[in-house]
Amino acid sequence: MSIDQAQLDQLKQTLQADDYRLDVDVQGDAANVQIVAGPDACEECLVPKPLMQSMLAPVLGVQPESIRLTYPTD
Repeated sequence: MSIDQAQLDQLKQTLQADDYRLDVDVQGDAANVQIVAGPDACEECLVPKPLMQSMLAPVLGVQPESIRLTYPTD
């Protein structure tokens, strides 16, 4: 599987609306994903990590458990 760039761009735009930046680094069957908060970020707008991983998995072409996800509060 490969990255669905259109869906990734849409997800990035959705997060940007709440003042978040999505950084993605896919290497083989795993991905490092970092969500960075801007000064006006909506803390309540982020879904729980397991849900975010399940949303990202088909977009990144990896299994949810292989996504190392870092939130601003980590």
